[in-house]
Amino acid sequence: MKAALISITEQGADLTARIADLKLCSCIRYAHSAHADALAVQFDAVYALTKELFGTYDALVFVCAAGIAVRAIAPCVHSKATDPAVLVLDENARFVIPLLSGHIGGANALALSLAEGLGAVPVITTATDSGGKFSPDSFAVANDLAITDLAAAKAVAAAVLQGEPIGLVSDVPYVNLPPELTQEDGTRIGIYIGTEKNRKPFPVTLHLIPRDLILGIGCRKGASAEQIESQLQAAGIPTERLKAAATIDRKAHEPGLLTFCKAHRLPLYTYTAQELQSVKGNFGASDFVRQTVGVDNVCERSAVLCAGGTLVYPKYAGNGVTCAAAQCAVHVDFLKRRQLS
Repeated sequence: MKAALISITEQGADLTARIADLKLCSCIRYAHSAHADALAVQFDAVYALTKELFGTYDALVFVCAAGIAVRAIAPCVHSKATDPAVLVLDENARFVIPLLSGHIGGANALALSLAEGLGAVPVITTATDSGGKFSPDSFAVANDLAITDLAAAKAVAAAVLQGEPIGLVSDVPYVNLPPELTQEDGTRIGIYIGTEKNRKPFPVTLHLIPRDLILGIGCRKGASAEQIESQLQAAGIPTERLKAAATIDRKAHEPGLLTFCKAHRLPLYTYTAQELQSVKGNFGASDFVRQTVGVDNVCERSAVLCAGGTLVYPKYAGNGVTCAAAQCAVHVDFLKRRQLS
């Protein structure tokens, strides 16, 4: 998680320095120019700064009055599926309040960690969390499951609060089933965990898709994100199942690849030619690729190396892009909590 720490006063700037020292995640401090120290980025207008940072960081942490933070983010708010986590703290570090994206964005998890590190009180207002109930959003994020329908997720959360039993059908193994969920048949609403897009075991079904694929990719210099997107579609690789992308180190700064990864919120892992060549398996070899980058296959080898699993989508080449995907193991734990880093 990458967080922007935003302060307006001198005391607030001191608190953002304390937060950064906790090293809970990657932080950049932003302080009003009247009170900025040498380690903080200066700004003059908090509303303009918020607009600039909103789509760049995973979390915005304000140290100021809650009203200032609310007004700053109001023009930027779009969807719980894409909005960053937003939190606000008072200057005395007495309270940590998640304002936006408590579940999917991770604001609640960050608030709890900040509160513990600062000796503050976390003010969690989402109904499932404050009541100690199962939260489908939090569960999905913690276990790297893609939510296909936010309306269905909301319906499940509402049913949990009303005490209605929630059914579960899972194609992957799981542990620590909470009391709100049941494996018995006949429930009106339930959760399906798996990759079958059209499967609907319940009249109201929340489909959670395991992010179990590592995308291995090779591309010509200057290949665009649109070319990569088109190539994945042609290869039949489902983007909703992607967990990460992998490639050779010389492609680490390729603009099109970085743009694609950012759009899908995928970490990008890179490997040397020697590391890729050492991967065991039967891969589609190319003399041209070997002469160019020092290894006979980039996409398949990088996918398998990163996943530590099996190649399920072999090399598909065209339009200046080669792609492949390997499947990694999926472990679902209903007690698992989101990690900040």
